[in-house]
Amino acid sequence: MADYTLHYWPIQFRGQFVRSVLAATGSTWTEAGIDATADLRLRDPSDQPVPHMGPPVLTDHATGLSLSQMPAILGYLGRRHGLLSGKADKIALTDKIIGDANDVLYDMTRYNGAQRWTDEAWKDFQPRLDRWMRIFEATGRSNGLTDAGGHMLGTPEPGIADYTVATLWGAMTTILTPLRPRLDQQAPAIAALCDRIAARPEQQALQRDSDRDFGPVWCGGQIEASLRDVLGMDQ
Repeated sequence: MADYTLHYWPIQFRGQFVRSVLAATGSTWTEAGIDATADLRLRDPSDQPVPHMGPPVLTDHATGLSLSQMPAILGYLGRRHGLLSGKADKIALTDKIIGDANDVLYDMTRYNGAQRWTDEAWKDFQPRLDRWMRIFEATGRSNGLTDAGGHMLGTPEPGIADYTVATLWGAMTTILTPLRPRLDQQAPAIAALCDRIAARPEQQALQRDSDRDFGPVWCGGQIEASLRDVLGMDQ
């Protein structure tokens, strides 16, 4: 049996944060698939392994624990596999970085898909996107991150904060390629960190598997279609 089962959609969005950490820890996991994920989401909360509104849901078969909410899952995996510093300040900053990442996803999907992007809305949003990039850049640089090396919280090895940042900005700009020059300009140390994390063998293997199994799909659906439109990308 695999170490974990992940219920999530076949896209490289919130579930990809979980996949990245599972790959980094050498864990094995089974993708439950779209039908099982949809079925689990629609069950009555009393009939779910963890009451939740939507995926990702991760089940740890060693403990029997099921968790929803990407930040909670990342925090659990960090503690379970030693990717979260034992110092209170580092843990708090990791939580802050995960929270910021969730906010960026909320912004980029126009409130979790409530609205589609238009050219006017995208133009108005660009200063906010730039600021988000600079927020992550300033956070990393305040802990010794540079274009040439280092990690988000000054740790000797990558931790949950690094995998979170690399999945947020790396997956986004790898799939939505017109955004990469913007990241290079606004947050060069973050862009370099994304590249270093992506170059790790287990992350390269994950990317190959994700591209094969899910295709170059970030958040998917109409919201991604509208993002591609305003970015001038082919559908």
